[in-house]
Amino acid sequence: MAHGVSLHIGLNSVDRTAYGGWDGQLAACENDARSMEQITSSLGYRAQKLITDHATSAAVIQAIETAGKGLEKGDIFVLTYSGHGGQVPDTNGDEVDGKDETWVLYDRQLVDDELHELYTQFKPGVRIVVLSDSCHSGTVSRALYEAIAPIEAKFGMRAQTTIRPKMIPREVADAVYKRNEATYKEIQDKTKDAARTSPEATVILISGCQDNQLSSDGDVNGLFTEKLLRVWNNGQFGHDYRKFQRAIKLQMPASQQPNYFVVGATDKAFEHQRPFTILPAAAATGR
Repeated sequence: MAHGVSLHIGLNSVDRTAYGGWDGQLAACENDARSMEQITSSLGYRAQKLITDHATSAAVIQAIETAGKGLEKGDIFVLTYSGHGGQVPDTNGDEVDGKDETWVLYDRQLVDDELHELYTQFKPGVRIVVLSDSCHSGTVSRALYEAIAPIEAKFGMRAQTTIRPKMIPREVADAVYKRNEATYKEIQDKTKDAARTSPEATVILISGCQDNQLSSDGDVNGLFTEKLLRVWNNGQFGHDYRKFQRAIKLQMPASQQPNYFVVGATDKAFEHQRPFTILPAAAATGR
């Protein structure tokens, strides 16, 4: 019998001492984690959440590693993140734009190379779904975002007029990186080979915005998570992952368009499943 495991990460703030006095205050990320945990728990997943000061790099890595060791072919792992996104200089040459994207965890940023390396630890045939309600963009898009987002809110394209982008400020990111440059370089060096290896599992990533855009925090849920919950409609959504992303995208303003891409082994049957289905496609369809 297939098993479902999920991990839900949400940070409304970070450790000031780790980020040079910046606390990264947000409002809805913990709720995002709770909302996603409710979905997977209701479907029979063994769900875990890591909230704010519990969402350290060590705790997140350990939880993903534990899932990677325990899941077998046909099982599914759902990983959701809500919080700030950032970038650090790419020192191992695996990024075309010269930047590695990050999740801003409580004690430090988790580099996308680390996440990729963790995905390579999952066995062939494991299905992985990653939902990231965070920013992954440069400072150029911030000015555009802050100009457009209030207009979108005025005309009902956003849920609230209070605009809180989920992006670590560039001056904070630069200062933190400079202070911890050796640490990030060591991480990138250690994950260099894995970052260039395709996972044998299949990873579907639906992110809250494009790489050159910013994601909005909210008062109850982040904008991406809010629209995801609306589309999911308490489990009434009955189409596949691609249509799930497209339906969410249609609910979103032009300045924040969710992305969809697949990493690792090709598994079209997985992509064609209803989101979060625990049974593998062959078992679910009787093939």
